[in-house]
Amino acid sequence: MPLLPLRGVLVFPYTVIHLDVGRKKSVNAIEEAMLADKEIFLVTQKDAQNEDPYEDDIYHIGTIAEIRQILKMPGGTMRILVEGLCRAQIKEFIAMEPYMKVKVEQFKENNLEKDAEIEALMRTLVSQFEQYVRMSKKIPPETVISVVAIEEPGRLADVIASHLTLKIDEKQRILEALDVNKRLEYLCEILAKEMEVLELERKINIRVRKQMEKTQKEYYLREQMKAIQKELGEKDEKSMEIEEWKEKIEKANLPKHAREKAYKELERLEKMPPMVAEAVVVRNYLDWLLSLPWSVETRDRLDIKVAEEILEREHYGLKKPKERIIEYLAIRKLAKKMKGPILCLVGPPGVGKTSLGRSVAHALNRNFVRISLGGIRDEAEIRGHRRTYVGSMPGRILQGMKQAGSKNPVFLLDEIDKMTMDFRGDPASALLEVLDPEQNNSFSDHYLEIPFDLSKVMFITTANSVHNIPRPLLDRMEIIELGGYTEEDKLHIAMDYLIPKQIKEHGLKETNISFSEGAIRKIIREYTREAGVRNLERQIAAICRKVARKVVEDRNYYARITANSVVNMLGPEKYRYGTAEKENQVGVATGLAWTETGGDILAVEVALLKGKGNLTLTGKLGDVMKESAQAALTYVRSRAEELGISDEVRDSYDVHLHVPEGAIPKDGPSAGITIATALASAMSGKPVRSDVAMTGEITLRGRVLPIGGVKEKVLAAHRAGINTVILPAENKKDLEEIPANVKKKMRFVLVEHMDEVLKETLVKDQA
Repeated sequence: MPLLPLRGVLVFPYTVIHLDVGRKKSVNAIEEAMLADKEIFLVTQKDAQNEDPYEDDIYHIGTIAEIRQILKMPGGTMRILVEGLCRAQIKEFIAMEPYMKVKVEQFKENNLEKDAEIEALMRTLVSQFEQYVRMSKKIPPETVISVVAIEEPGRLADVIASHLTLKIDEKQRILEALDVNKRLEYLCEILAKEMEVLELERKINIRVRKQMEKTQKEYYLREQMKAIQKELGEKDEKSMEIEEWKEKIEKANLPKHAREKAYKELERLEKMPPMVAEAVVVRNYLDWLLSLPWSVETRDRLDIKVAEEILEREHYGLKKPKERIIEYLAIRKLAKKMKGPILCLVGPPGVGKTSLGRSVAHALNRNFVRISLGGIRDEAEIRGHRRTYVGSMPGRILQGMKQAGSKNPVFLLDEIDKMTMDFRGDPASALLEVLDPEQNNSFSDHYLEIPFDLSKVMFITTANSVHNIPRPLLDRMEIIELGGYTEEDKLHIAMDYLIPKQIKEHGLKETNISFSEGAIRKIIREYTREAGVRNLERQIAAICRKVARKVVEDRNYYARITANSVVNMLGPEKYRYGTAEKENQVGVATGLAWTETGGDILAVEVALLKGKGNLTLTGKLGDVMKESAQAALTYVRSRAEELGISDEVRDSYDVHLHVPEGAIPKDGPSAGITIATALASAMSGKPVRSDVAMTGEITLRGRVLPIGGVKEKVLAAHRAGINTVILPAENKKDLEEIPANVKKKMRFVLVEHMDEVLKETLVKDQA
């Protein structure tokens, strides 16, 4: 009979199937079969890709089938409906052209008697098939009904095999199983294996589904949300965020370069996923960019009288700084465009440098911001860190500008002399750009990376000493020196400012406590020693605390604080007032010294001992002061004859010079004339006037050179009860700074040479 080689398909007996035929040999075989008895032999190819198979390319056991229907398709192909009849084996190939013709031997299946084993196998097979259909869900459930009705074991095996999704070689093995028992066993084995695989598949699916469920659910919900938002005409979260940023940028009124930078960063943000780390960095950057006051400006209060009134009300004294602020306001009124001044308030602690900055802001009606530079040693503190670093931020200057909220605040840089430097850079050098009126209109911060205009900021810096400020930085600032307060100043400050403030802070009323002028003077003289009023305020606060305790016990308690009651409140006196010597003494001269806490008087003592003319210096003196002592001794010895010093004293006596309060370091050249006076007195035996204090530098030839800190030194002499002060002639200009009430009580002797000093200080021999 004609042979039809099949590709990728295997037909079992008792099954009906459609086949598409297109190869010429195959078409010829079908036509030949139709002319005969419509029977054709169906055998599967070993290799489905082979277009022209030969004897060895096909299996030798196949199925004899009957062609039930033919449908001719376009392009010369056919679709045939065949029904498998029985198994057969090729015995001989008769022809290969025009179609394959073979001689076959049929295998008729006899009606076997169903013994117990076959019955058991059949039941097992049907049961497994039912389970397989339930698990696979690929075969319709109706198939099970038709399968259950089959009673012939061979037919049952073939029908079930035709429904299974198996590989061709496995199906061929079933087809070649001529023994029904073996066929049933093999099928049971295959079904068991298939079900095991299906069970594993099910478990894997459950596991994968669990893992993916959350993600998929979120994804589906997001997609649904997007779809809903689209329908409602709304935008998704990311688009909304971008829109919000755009709106903020438009509202921020940024300058052109800042707006361009903001849009560039926004473009980057739009392209990146929302949760990446870089997106957070960009958001922070945009936040900083938009929070800076690029164009926000406060209006200055240009009423000079009001500003003057505010400064006078909030601060006593401080004439020079107040004058400078009023001058700035006057120029601001005349010239609309002017660069902010950079003032440096230099003075001892407690004189009101920081609080003056706050008052300036109040007087100008500007925002006030203060940053402390004490202890800063990293350049990045001023300029910020680059954005490549984790947690990077702009520097203190831009942080201050954000805090101020306007581009023209009063910006106080406190303790500019306390900055240090280390391997991380020099912050003082970073401040050069900030405090240079020519450069600060385009201050560049490492974090921001675009210039920011600081030219309208009024910078005020504070320092205790000019010496510690680097020269290039000092050059960019206008120095305003704040001297220490006089006793009268402190009295006014205490009465008008400190006492009302402390009464309020301690929850007291004026009906509970009052201070007499004598009490305040006693506190100033005997409980504080300072240029400012910080300790004075502390002592007043201590008294208020004690009164507050009494008021808690008795609501109607009233305390009148007098000079006598101060001792009961504060304990014994801490400092000696009026420490000038009471009597004229030989070898003891009173000098004037400048300290960070203001001026002070300095006693210089000289003693002569038998020896070889050596000089011994004690009292923790610095190198400059030791050299002054050497110069003074040389001058005195060179003028021995005029001063009435015998040769024996000059050459055969050792000189011991001591400055009391030995624990306190002392240095500087201004004690030169004091040392010379004490030496001249000791060596000549003439006493020194105890009511005279002096200050000035001495040269080897006796010239008196000018010194600094005149105001503080004169005030110290006034406090000590000394009425005559000897000053270098070149310091005459500094007398203008001394308060008028002090100047009235004092007598100033201006000298150019040491001879004039000795004439004034040494008591002449009584004739």
